[in-house]
Amino acid sequence: MIRKNTEYPLQPPRERGTGRAFVFALVMHALLGFFLYHGIQWQNSTPEGAEAELWTEVPDSAIPRPVTPPPVPVAPAPPVRDEQADIALQEKKRKQQEAAREAQLAEQQRQQKLQAQQEAEAKRQQQLAAEQAAQKAASAKQKQLQQQQAEKLRQQQLAEQKKQQQLKEQQEEQQKQAEAEAKKAEAQKAAKAKAQAEAAAQAKKLDAERRARLAQMQGMAGPPGSTGNGLGKSGTGSGSGGTAASPGYADKVCRVVRPNISWGGETEGLETVIAVRCSSTGTLLSATIAHSSGNSAWDDAALRAVQRSDPMPQDIDGKTPASFRITLRPAG
Repeated sequence: MIRKNTEYPLQPPRERGTGRAFVFALVMHALLGFFLYHGIQWQNSTPEGAEAELWTEVPDSAIPRPVTPPPVPVAPAPPVRDEQADIALQEKKRKQQEAAREAQLAEQQRQQKLQAQQEAEAKRQQQLAAEQAAQKAASAKQKQLQQQQAEKLRQQQLAEQKKQQQLKEQQEEQQKQAEAEAKKAEAQKAAKAKAQAEAAAQAKKLDAERRARLAQMQGMAGPPGSTGNGLGKSGTGSGSGGTAASPGYADKVCRVVRPNISWGGETEGLETVIAVRCSSTGTLLSATIAHSSGNSAWDDAALRAVQRSDPMPQDIDGKTPASFRITLRPAG
Protein backbone atom coordinates (compact mmCIF):
# COMPACT_ATOMS: atom_id res chain seq x y z
CA MET A 1 0.00 0.00 0.00
CA ILE A 2 1.28 3.43 -0.87
CA ARG A 3 1.62 5.72 2.16
CA LYS A 4 -0.24 8.98 2.15
CA ASN A 5 1.64 12.24 1.84
CA THR A 6 0.27 13.47 5.18
CA GLU A 7 2.64 11.06 6.95
CA TYR A 8 5.64 13.04 5.55
CA PRO A 9 5.04 16.72 6.29
CA LEU A 10 8.57 17.62 5.24
CA GLN A 11 8.50 15.92 1.80
CA PRO A 12 8.90 18.18 -1.23
CA PRO A 13 5.79 18.94 -3.31
CA ARG A 14 5.02 16.32 -5.97
CA GLU A 15 5.66 17.39 -9.51
CA ARG A 16 2.70 17.64 -11.87
CA GLY A 17 2.14 14.68 -14.25
CA THR A 18 3.78 12.09 -12.00
CA GLY A 19 0.60 9.96 -11.70
CA ARG A 20 -0.04 10.07 -15.41
CA ALA A 21 3.51 8.92 -16.16
CA PHE A 22 3.19 6.13 -13.61
CA VAL A 23 -0.04 4.84 -15.18
CA PHE A 24 1.49 5.05 -18.64
CA ALA A 25 4.48 2.99 -17.45
CA LEU A 26 2.15 0.33 -16.02
CA VAL A 27 0.23 0.08 -19.32
CA MET A 28 3.46 -0.28 -21.26
CA HIS A 29 4.69 -3.03 -18.94
CA ALA A 30 1.35 -4.86 -19.29
CA LEU A 31 1.46 -4.71 -23.10
CA LEU A 32 5.07 -5.89 -23.08
CA GLY A 33 4.14 -8.86 -20.93
CA PHE A 34 1.16 -9.69 -23.15
CA PHE A 35 3.26 -9.74 -26.33
CA LEU A 36 5.97 -11.76 -24.66
CA TYR A 37 3.44 -14.29 -23.46
CA HIS A 38 1.57 -14.77 -26.75
CA GLY A 39 4.55 -14.35 -29.05
CA ILE A 40 6.23 -17.56 -27.84
CA GLN A 41 4.85 -20.96 -29.05
CA TRP A 42 4.97 -23.48 -26.27
CA GLN A 43 6.05 -27.02 -27.39
CA ASN A 44 4.65 -29.72 -25.17
CA SER A 45 5.07 -32.78 -27.63
CA THR A 46 8.09 -34.48 -29.14
CA PRO A 47 8.79 -33.23 -32.67
CA GLU A 48 8.18 -35.74 -35.57
CA GLY A 49 11.00 -37.03 -37.81
CA ALA A 50 11.91 -35.13 -40.95
CA GLU A 51 11.65 -36.57 -44.49
CA ALA A 52 13.91 -35.64 -47.42
CA GLU A 53 13.89 -36.41 -51.18
CA LEU A 54 16.95 -36.40 -53.41
CA TRP A 55 16.68 -35.22 -57.01
CA THR A 56 19.09 -35.12 -59.89
CA GLU A 57 19.73 -31.70 -61.28
CA VAL A 58 18.05 -31.23 -64.63
CA PRO A 59 18.71 -28.28 -66.90
CA ASP A 60 16.11 -25.62 -66.79
CA SER A 61 15.38 -25.78 -70.45
CA ALA A 62 14.42 -29.45 -70.38
CA ILE A 63 12.20 -29.58 -67.30
CA PRO A 64 9.48 -27.10 -66.75
CA ARG A 65 9.24 -25.59 -63.27
CA PRO A 66 6.20 -26.31 -61.26
CA VAL A 67 4.21 -23.35 -60.08
CA THR A 68 4.31 -23.04 -56.30
CA PRO A 69 0.99 -22.03 -54.85
CA PRO A 70 0.97 -19.21 -52.31
CA PRO A 71 0.97 -20.27 -48.68
CA VAL A 72 -2.34 -20.47 -47.02
CA PRO A 73 -2.45 -18.27 -43.92
CA VAL A 74 -2.97 -20.16 -40.74
CA ALA A 75 -5.05 -18.56 -38.07
CA PRO A 76 -3.23 -18.21 -34.80
CA ALA A 77 -4.30 -20.46 -32.05
CA PRO A 78 -6.38 -18.87 -29.37
CA PRO A 79 -4.33 -17.79 -26.37
CA VAL A 80 -4.18 -20.20 -23.51
CA ARG A 81 -4.46 -18.71 -20.12
CA ASP A 82 -1.67 -19.81 -17.84
CA GLU A 83 -2.39 -19.17 -14.17
CA GLN A 84 1.27 -19.39 -13.14
CA ALA A 85 2.25 -16.79 -15.72
CA ASP A 86 -0.42 -14.43 -14.43
CA ILE A 87 0.80 -14.90 -10.90
CA ALA A 88 4.38 -14.25 -12.00
CA LEU A 89 3.30 -11.16 -13.89
CA GLN A 90 1.33 -9.85 -10.91
CA GLU A 91 4.30 -10.57 -8.62
CA LYS A 92 6.58 -8.75 -11.02
CA LYS A 93 4.18 -5.80 -11.14
CA ARG A 94 3.98 -5.80 -7.35
CA LYS A 95 7.76 -5.83 -7.05
CA GLN A 96 8.01 -3.03 -9.59
CA GLN A 97 5.45 -1.00 -7.66
CA GLU A 98 7.28 -1.63 -4.37
CA ALA A 99 10.58 -0.71 -6.01
CA ALA A 100 8.99 2.50 -7.33
CA ARG A 101 7.56 3.27 -3.88
CA GLU A 102 10.89 2.55 -2.22
CA ALA A 103 12.66 4.73 -4.77
CA GLN A 104 10.10 7.49 -4.16
CA LEU A 105 10.48 7.14 -0.38
CA ALA A 106 14.27 7.15 -0.72
CA GLU A 107 14.04 10.26 -2.87
CA GLN A 108 11.72 11.89 -0.33
CA GLN A 109 14.10 10.98 2.50
CA ARG A 110 17.03 12.28 0.48
CA GLN A 111 15.14 15.51 -0.21
CA GLN A 112 14.19 15.80 3.47
CA LYS A 113 17.77 15.14 4.53
CA LEU A 114 19.04 17.68 1.99
CA GLN A 115 16.44 20.20 3.16
CA ALA A 116 17.41 19.56 6.79
CA GLN A 117 21.07 20.04 5.89
CA GLN A 118 20.22 23.25 4.05
CA GLU A 119 18.17 24.49 7.02
CA ALA A 120 21.00 23.57 9.42
CA GLU A 121 23.49 25.34 7.17
CA ALA A 122 21.21 28.38 6.94
CA LYS A 123 20.80 28.36 10.72
CA ARG A 124 24.56 28.05 11.17
CA GLN A 125 25.11 30.94 8.76
CA GLN A 126 22.53 33.00 10.67
CA GLN A 127 24.23 32.19 13.98
CA LEU A 128 27.61 33.05 12.47
CA ALA A 129 26.23 36.32 11.10
CA ALA A 130 24.64 37.10 14.48
CA GLU A 131 27.94 36.36 16.26
CA GLN A 132 29.85 38.54 13.82
CA ALA A 133 27.28 41.32 14.25
CA ALA A 134 27.54 40.98 18.04
CA GLN A 135 31.34 41.10 17.84
CA LYS A 136 31.18 44.18 15.62
CA ALA A 137 28.69 45.83 17.99
CA ALA A 138 30.89 44.97 21.00
CA SER A 139 33.97 46.27 19.18
CA ALA A 140 32.14 49.48 18.22
CA LYS A 141 30.89 49.89 21.79
CA GLN A 142 34.39 49.28 23.16
CA LYS A 143 35.82 51.80 20.70
CA GLN A 144 33.14 54.33 21.62
CA LEU A 145 33.84 53.75 25.33
CA GLN A 146 37.56 54.25 24.74
CA GLN A 147 36.85 57.45 22.81
CA GLN A 148 34.59 58.68 25.64
CA GLN A 149 37.28 57.87 28.22
CA ALA A 150 39.91 59.62 26.11
CA GLU A 151 37.63 62.65 25.73
CA LYS A 152 36.91 62.66 29.47
CA LEU A 153 40.63 62.46 30.22
CA ARG A 154 41.30 65.27 27.77
CA GLN A 155 38.59 67.39 29.40
CA GLN A 156 40.07 66.66 32.83
CA GLN A 157 43.52 67.62 31.58
CA LEU A 158 42.14 70.83 30.09
CA ALA A 159 40.30 71.58 33.33
CA GLU A 160 43.48 70.89 35.32
CA GLN A 161 45.51 73.11 32.98
CA LYS A 162 42.88 75.84 33.30
CA LYS A 163 42.92 75.46 37.07
CA GLN A 164 46.71 75.65 37.13
CA GLN A 165 46.58 78.71 34.87
CA GLN A 166 44.01 80.38 37.15
CA LEU A 167 46.10 79.49 40.20
CA LYS A 168 49.18 80.91 38.51
CA GLU A 169 47.29 84.08 37.60
CA GLN A 170 46.01 84.35 41.18
CA GLN A 171 49.54 83.90 42.51
CA GLU A 172 50.81 86.52 40.09
CA GLU A 173 47.97 88.83 41.11
CA GLN A 174 48.69 88.21 44.79
CA GLN A 175 52.37 88.83 44.15
CA LYS A 176 51.53 92.05 42.35
CA GLN A 177 49.24 93.06 45.20
CA ALA A 178 51.94 92.17 47.72
CA GLU A 179 54.46 94.22 45.76
CA ALA A 180 51.98 97.06 45.52
CA GLU A 181 51.28 96.83 49.25
CA ALA A 182 55.02 96.67 49.94
CA LYS A 183 55.55 99.75 47.79
CA LYS A 184 52.62 101.41 49.51
CA ALA A 185 54.03 100.46 52.92
CA GLU A 186 57.42 101.80 51.89
CA ALA A 187 55.78 104.95 50.65
CA GLN A 188 53.82 105.23 53.89
CA LYS A 189 56.97 104.54 55.87
CA ALA A 190 58.83 107.15 53.88
CA ALA A 191 55.95 109.57 54.37
CA LYS A 192 55.88 108.76 58.07
CA ALA A 193 59.62 109.21 58.30
CA LYS A 194 59.28 112.49 56.45
CA ALA A 195 56.46 113.55 58.73
CA GLN A 196 58.51 112.56 61.77
CA ALA A 197 61.45 114.48 60.41
CA GLU A 198 59.23 117.47 59.81
CA ALA A 199 57.69 117.06 63.26
CA ALA A 200 61.16 116.78 64.77
CA ALA A 201 62.24 119.87 62.94
CA GLN A 202 59.11 121.68 64.08
CA ALA A 203 59.62 120.41 67.64
CA LYS A 204 63.22 121.51 67.50
CA LYS A 205 62.09 124.92 66.39
CA LEU A 206 59.46 125.06 69.14
CA ASP A 207 62.01 123.88 71.71
CA ALA A 208 64.42 126.57 70.64
CA GLU A 209 61.75 129.22 70.91
CA ARG A 210 60.64 127.86 74.28
CA ARG A 211 64.18 127.83 75.61
CA ALA A 212 64.62 131.37 74.40
CA ARG A 213 61.49 132.47 76.21
CA LEU A 214 62.50 130.65 79.38
CA ALA A 215 65.94 132.20 79.23
CA GLN A 216 64.41 135.61 78.88
CA MET A 217 62.02 134.96 81.75
CA GLN A 218 64.76 133.70 84.06
CA GLY A 219 67.12 136.49 83.05
CA MET A 220 69.64 134.13 81.66
CA ALA A 221 72.01 135.53 79.10
CA GLY A 222 72.99 132.54 77.10
CA PRO A 223 72.37 131.08 73.70
CA PRO A 224 69.01 129.40 72.92
CA GLY A 225 70.60 125.93 73.14
CA SER A 226 71.52 126.24 76.85
CA THR A 227 69.96 123.64 79.21
CA GLY A 228 68.00 124.12 82.43
CA ASN A 229 67.67 121.47 85.13
CA GLY A 230 64.21 122.70 86.14
CA LEU A 231 62.72 121.50 82.80
CA GLY A 232 62.49 117.93 84.04
CA LYS A 233 59.78 119.00 86.52
CA SER A 234 57.77 121.26 84.24
CA GLY A 235 54.52 119.98 82.79
CA THR A 236 52.09 117.47 84.27
CA GLY A 237 52.52 114.56 81.90
CA SER A 238 56.20 113.61 81.67
CA GLY A 239 59.71 114.52 82.61
CA SER A 240 63.25 113.69 81.53
CA GLY A 241 65.91 112.49 83.89
CA GLY A 242 68.82 111.97 81.48
CA THR A 243 71.63 114.45 81.34
CA ALA A 244 72.09 113.99 77.59
CA ALA A 245 68.51 115.04 76.74
CA SER A 246 67.74 118.54 75.50
CA PRO A 247 65.34 120.77 77.50
CA GLY A 248 62.48 120.19 75.02
CA TYR A 249 62.82 116.41 74.90
CA ALA A 250 60.44 115.93 77.86
CA ASP A 251 57.57 117.59 75.98
CA LYS A 252 58.33 115.48 72.90
CA VAL A 253 58.16 112.29 74.98
CA CYS A 254 54.95 113.56 76.60
CA ARG A 255 53.28 114.06 73.20
CA VAL A 256 54.20 110.47 72.21
CA VAL A 257 53.32 108.63 75.44
CA ARG A 258 50.15 110.46 76.60
CA PRO A 259 47.86 109.26 73.70
CA ASN A 260 48.70 105.67 74.67
CA ILE A 261 47.48 106.03 78.27
CA SER A 262 44.24 104.12 78.87
CA TRP A 263 42.92 104.90 82.39
CA GLY A 264 39.40 105.34 83.73
CA GLY A 265 39.99 105.26 87.48
CA GLU A 266 40.74 107.94 90.08
CA THR A 267 43.27 110.65 89.28
CA GLU A 268 43.95 112.32 92.58
CA GLY A 269 47.50 112.00 93.93
CA LEU A 270 48.74 109.41 91.40
CA GLU A 271 52.28 109.82 90.05
CA THR A 272 54.48 107.07 88.59
CA VAL A 273 58.09 107.33 87.47
CA ILE A 274 59.18 104.97 84.64
CA ALA A 275 62.87 104.28 84.00
CA VAL A 276 63.52 103.83 80.27
CA ARG A 277 66.49 102.48 78.33
CA CYS A 278 66.62 102.96 74.54
CA SER A 279 68.95 102.50 71.60
CA SER A 280 70.20 105.49 69.68
CA THR A 281 67.51 104.91 67.04
CA GLY A 282 64.70 105.07 69.64
CA THR A 283 64.05 101.34 70.00
CA LEU A 284 62.77 100.60 73.50
CA LEU A 285 65.15 98.23 75.27
CA SER A 286 63.52 98.18 78.71
CA ALA A 287 60.92 100.03 80.77
CA THR A 288 60.58 99.54 84.53
CA ILE A 289 58.74 101.30 87.36
CA ALA A 290 61.31 103.37 89.25
CA HIS A 291 58.79 104.94 91.67
CA SER A 292 55.29 103.53 92.25
CA SER A 293 52.23 105.67 92.84
CA GLY A 294 50.82 103.17 95.31
CA ASN A 295 48.11 102.14 92.84
CA SER A 296 49.23 99.05 90.93
CA ALA A 297 46.50 99.46 88.31
CA TRP A 298 47.67 102.97 87.44
CA ASP A 299 51.31 101.82 87.50
CA ASP A 300 50.48 99.05 84.97
CA ALA A 301 48.58 101.48 82.76
CA ALA A 302 51.50 103.93 82.79
CA LEU A 303 53.99 101.13 82.00
CA ARG A 304 51.82 99.87 79.11
CA ALA A 305 51.59 103.39 77.70
CA VAL A 306 55.40 103.65 77.65
CA GLN A 307 55.73 100.22 76.04
CA ARG A 308 53.18 101.14 73.37
CA SER A 309 55.20 104.25 72.52
CA ASP A 310 58.08 102.20 71.05
CA PRO A 311 60.10 103.62 69.36
CA MET A 312 60.80 106.72 71.43
CA PRO A 313 61.25 110.03 69.66
CA GLN A 314 64.73 111.27 68.80
CA ASP A 315 66.33 114.34 70.30
CA ILE A 316 67.51 117.42 68.42
CA ASP A 317 70.82 115.71 67.62
CA GLY A 318 68.99 112.90 65.74
CA LYS A 319 69.59 110.36 68.50
CA THR A 320 67.54 109.07 71.40
CA PRO A 321 69.07 109.32 74.89
CA ALA A 322 70.34 105.98 76.18
CA SER A 323 68.42 106.25 79.49
CA PHE A 324 65.97 108.66 81.05
CA ARG A 325 62.94 108.74 83.33
CA ILE A 326 59.35 109.60 82.56
CA THR A 327 56.98 110.93 85.21
CA LEU A 328 53.35 110.16 84.41
CA ARG A 329 50.17 111.46 86.10
CA PRO A 330 46.61 110.74 85.01
CA ALA A 331 44.90 113.63 83.27
CA GLY A 332 42.59 115.32 85.76
